[in-house]
Amino acid sequence: MPGLVAVKTPPHATPFGVSVTEYSNGGGQRPSSPIVKRSLRKSQEKPITDDSSLDNPDVGPYLLKLARDAIASGENPNKALDLAIRASKSFERCSGPGLELAMCLHVVAAIYSSLGRFGEAIHELERSIELPDPGKGSDHAMAKFSGYMQLGDTYSMIGQLQRSIKCYGSGLEIQTEALGKSDPRVGETCRYLAEAHVQAMQFDEAENFCKKALEIHREHSSPASLPEAADRRLMALICDAKGDYESALEHLVLASVSMIANGQDDEVAAIDVSIGDIYLSLCRFDEAVFAYQKALTVFKSTKSENHGSVALVYIRLADLYYKTGKLRESKSYCENALRIYSKPVPGTTSEEIASGLTEISAIYDGLNEPEEALKLLQKAMKLLEDNPGQYRTIAGIEAQMAVLFYMVGKFKEAQDSFQSAITKLRASGERNSAFFGVLLNQMGLACVQLYKIGEAAKLFEEAREILEQECGTYHLDTLGVYSNLAATYDALGRVDDAIEILEQILKMREEKLGTANPDVDDEKKRLYELLKETGRVRNKKGKSLENLIDSNFLKMKKEGRKRRAAFGLRT
Repeated sequence: MPGLVAVKTPPHATPFGVSVTEYSNGGGQRPSSPIVKRSLRKSQEKPITDDSSLDNPDVGPYLLKLARDAIASGENPNKALDLAIRASKSFERCSGPGLELAMCLHVVAAIYSSLGRFGEAIHELERSIELPDPGKGSDHAMAKFSGYMQLGDTYSMIGQLQRSIKCYGSGLEIQTEALGKSDPRVGETCRYLAEAHVQAMQFDEAENFCKKALEIHREHSSPASLPEAADRRLMALICDAKGDYESALEHLVLASVSMIANGQDDEVAAIDVSIGDIYLSLCRFDEAVFAYQKALTVFKSTKSENHGSVALVYIRLADLYYKTGKLRESKSYCENALRIYSKPVPGTTSEEIASGLTEISAIYDGLNEPEEALKLLQKAMKLLEDNPGQYRTIAGIEAQMAVLFYMVGKFKEAQDSFQSAITKLRASGERNSAFFGVLLNQMGLACVQLYKIGEAAKLFEEAREILEQECGTYHLDTLGVYSNLAATYDALGRVDDAIEILEQILKMREEKLGTANPDVDDEKKRLYELLKETGRVRNKKGKSLENLIDSNFLKMKKEGRKRRAAFGLRT
C-alpha cells in the first residue's frame, strides 16, 4: 500500500519493536518491575490465558509482538489472531481508545483478511478509524489514513470497488491535510487511487489522479526518476484505454528512458511489451513485432525460457499473427505459452497463469476452436475459484464462457454462466457499469433462444436503464438493447410499445448514422412491418423475434470480445 507513513509509538507506551522490558518515555528508558519480568518470562513458556493479566500495561505490546512474530514465521494464523485480539483487549483496558489500540486493530484486521474473514476485518478497521483524532497531531492523522487505506484494500479484495475508492479518497484527504498537497507520499497515494479508478474502468478520474501524481513526483524527484516512470506507465495504460494511442506511446517511451537510466533491464523489457501493444493497436505490425522480440530476448536471458514473462510475450505474438492472418504462427505461439503454463517455474502465481489462459482462449475462439477455448477458461476458473479476492475476474471469465456456450449452441449453459457472473457483479456493487448492462443484454439473448421471452424482456429493460445512464441514448450498445427490447415486446404482443421504441430507434439512427446506413434501412423495414400489422391479427411467426436472434448471433460474439479487456483479459 503506497504512501503509508509509519506511526510513531505514542509517548509513555512500550515500543512494539523492542524488548517488553523497555519503553519510550521521552528520551529515557526504565526497566519493568521484577514481578512483571517474571510473569513475562513464564508467558514465553506458556501463553497468557488469564484475562486478569490483560490489565497489565506491558502485556498488550508483548502479545502484539508475539502476534507479529507468529505472522512473520508463517505459524498458524489462528494463533496469531488470538494473540492480536487479546492484545487489543489489553490496550483497550489499559490505555483506552487511542493510537495503540488503533494500530493493534490494523494487525487484527490484516490477519482476518488473510483467513478470508473479510466481514470481521472490515468491522475491526471501521473501529480503528474512529479512534485517532487528526487534530491531535500527525501521528493520529497517519493512523487514521492507514486505517482508511487498509479498509479500501479490504473492500477491493471482495470486489466492492466503489466503497474501496471512497475509502482511498478519505485517506488521501487526511494525508494531504497532514503532509501538504505536494508531499511525495501524497503523490504515491494519488497513483494508488488512479489504479483503483482504472480497475473500476473510470478512466477520466484515473487520468486526473495520475496527472497529480506525475506533477508531484516531477517536482520532488530528479529527471528520469523511478516514481515518474511508474506514473507514466500508468498514464499510458489510461491513454490506451481511452483510445489515445499516440499519447500512450509517448508516455511509454519516456518511462523506458527512465528505466534505462536506472539500469532496470527487466522493467525496460516489460515496457517494450506495452509499446508493442500500442503499435499493434495502431496497426504498425512490424514495429510491434520488433518490440515484442526485443522484450523476448531480454526475458529469456535474465529470467529463463520457461518464465511466465516469456509466455506473456508468446501470447502477444500469437495475437498479432492472428490479427494479421498468419494463423499457423499464431497457434504455434499459443502452444509455446501453454507449454510454459503446464510446468510453471517456482514463483508463478495462479492469477498470472489464469490471465494467460484467458488470453489464449480468446485467440482460440478467433481461430474457430470454441471447445478448446472453453477448456482453457475452465482451467482458469479452477485456478481462481479458491481466491476470495478474484470475484470480479471470475465473473469476467464466466461471462466469456457464456458467450462461447452461446456460440456453440449450448444456450442453457450460456444462461447459467451469465447468471453466475451477474450474481457476482451484483454482490460486489458492480450494478451500474456499462459492462454489467452488456451482460444483461447478452443474457437476454440467451433467454430468447430458450423461448423465455418474458424473462428476456426484463433483462433488456434493466440493460436499457443502465446503458442509458452509463453510455447515453445514442451509443451503439444502447441502440442495440432498444432494438432487442422492441423485438421482445413484439413477440409478447405489445405491438404499440414495440412501435414506439422502433420509432425512437429510427430517429436516433438517422441522426447518428444518416438515412442511407444499412442499419437504418433494417429499422425502417421492421417498423413498416409492425405498422402494417397494427389493427390486424398478429403474425404468429414472430418475424421480428427471428430477426433479433439472427442479427445478434455474430454481433454477440463481437461484443463479448470487445468487453473482455474490462477484466484484464486481452484479445
